[in-house]
Amino acid sequence: MSALIRNRNLLGVASLCLGALIFSLQDAIIKSISGDHAVTLAIVLRCLVALPLLTIMVQMEAGLHRLSSRNIGIMLLRGGMLLVAYTSYFLALPALPLAEAIALYFTVPIIVTLLSGPLLGERVGFRSWVAVGAGFVGILIILQPGSALFEPAALLSLVSATTYALAMLIARRIGVAEPAAVMAFHQNAVYLTGAGLAAIAFNAFDVTSLGHPSLDFLVRPWAMPGTIDLVMMGLCGVIAAAGMWLLTNAYRMADASLVTVFEYTGMIWAPLWGFLFFAEVPRWTTVLGTVIIIIAGVFAVRSAAPARANEQPSTATARQCPADLS
Repeated sequence: MSALIRNRNLLGVASLCLGALIFSLQDAIIKSISGDHAVTLAIVLRCLVALPLLTIMVQMEAGLHRLSSRNIGIMLLRGGMLLVAYTSYFLALPALPLAEAIALYFTVPIIVTLLSGPLLGERVGFRSWVAVGAGFVGILIILQPGSALFEPAALLSLVSATTYALAMLIARRIGVAEPAAVMAFHQNAVYLTGAGLAAIAFNAFDVTSLGHPSLDFLVRPWAMPGTIDLVMMGLCGVIAAAGMWLLTNAYRMADASLVTVFEYTGMIWAPLWGFLFFAEVPRWTTVLGTVIIIIAGVFAVRSAAPARANEQPSTATARQCPADLS
């Protein structure tokens, strides 16, 4: 490996790890405000702050004229699926420890492997099926279905992982050749519109509480945030723009099969923030299930590496990692 390629890979890995760290802070912020405010308010404020930043990024990367792409319909569809993924993940946070929520979400590579056969007609080899099976075992260990410790909100993390995986498969199916900033801009527009319309609908039908922390986080009426909460929600917009830039550069500078593995550094920070900010101590079953999911996910990524090497750059970039959700 030449020194240039080695340096680019090192820079890509560093960019990816920093992006994962930054995005993990957003999870802690959202969890901290989930007992007082609505997730729709957090999403709208986050999108409003991110809007001018993404506009600048589009201009710098491709020019504003690229926003009127012929692929806009597909990008909006993908944005809608990511809105479901984004919202369901955040709805899990009020009811779950951070470590558990993110562990279940990081099943994305496993779900992509599972669905790529029936949806894309790709051949899924024996090693990939082993990874899928191992990941399923990890999920069951964390969920503990049928026990008194089972929390239905954990299914929201799995809904998030599944819808995100579907969005990634759509991007691979159509071979999206759009700049990352343009795709992020349209995603942001869908998030802003969808969250705003949902809040209006809940208000119109006077739905204010549904008796569960996750559902209440969804339907709670908007209230003017205090200064600290307002700054924190606005900070999510800066985090989203900065994180997206870091992740995009990571996948442009380094081999996708290399940097994707470092997505799992995000699982280092979740239990740390959970312990420091919310006094959460992960259960031993969560730790065990997380380790199994990490091993299975890495194995799935490595098993798919030869096929990924033959993909066009546009589809490889569109196949981005779990952190792209933010």
